[in-house]
Amino acid sequence: MITVYGVPGWGSAISELMLTLADIPYQFTNVDGFDQPGPQRQTLQTLNPLCQVPTLQLDDGSVMTESAAVALMILDKRPDLAPAAGTSERKQFWRLLVWLVANVYPTFTYADYPERWAQDAPEQLRESCIRYRKSLYLWLESQLKATPYAFGEQLTLLDIYLCVMRTWGPRHSWFKENTPKLSAIADAVNTLPELQTVLRSNNII
Repeated sequence: MITVYGVPGWGSAISELMLTLADIPYQFTNVDGFDQPGPQRQTLQTLNPLCQVPTLQLDDGSVMTESAAVALMILDKRPDLAPAAGTSERKQFWRLLVWLVANVYPTFTYADYPERWAQDAPEQLRESCIRYRKSLYLWLESQLKATPYAFGEQLTLLDIYLCVMRTWGPRHSWFKENTPKLSAIADAVNTLPELQTVLRSNNII
């Protein structure tokens, strides 16, 4: 069985929800505190020297990291969780999935630990990252055309990303006021019966 090493509410929640949606069994190991010296960090480092969550140990003992790579792995088994191959929606799905990971994710890396990157001006870095992140979400809102999910009636793994990331800064009220389509997609995912246990364990609902 796959083991997901993560922290409730962190990026590992995306992997948990994607695996649950795809009906792929896994077990969760909480490594809360991994970002500081201690036993949790040591546990994670034995598998992933970069000490990141999520880190997945697969059935064969190999290690998988990077949420987009996890999504690709899941889609090998559940291609129905992305738009059909050869469609314009499929191309947009890949574009937005990679865009989220490449553009939005780094703003959390820098804003959550600004002292690592700008010791002389950590607050300025944090504030700049948050402003930039908001501008990215506004752009994403302009790309979302369908309802109830990003690609209409079909639920995809992109919707899982949006649901989890809405719980991170700048929080629900900002999204509801400034990106109502994104907020509505997250609300729709939050109603899915098969995800309720994982959503609650990650403090998403």
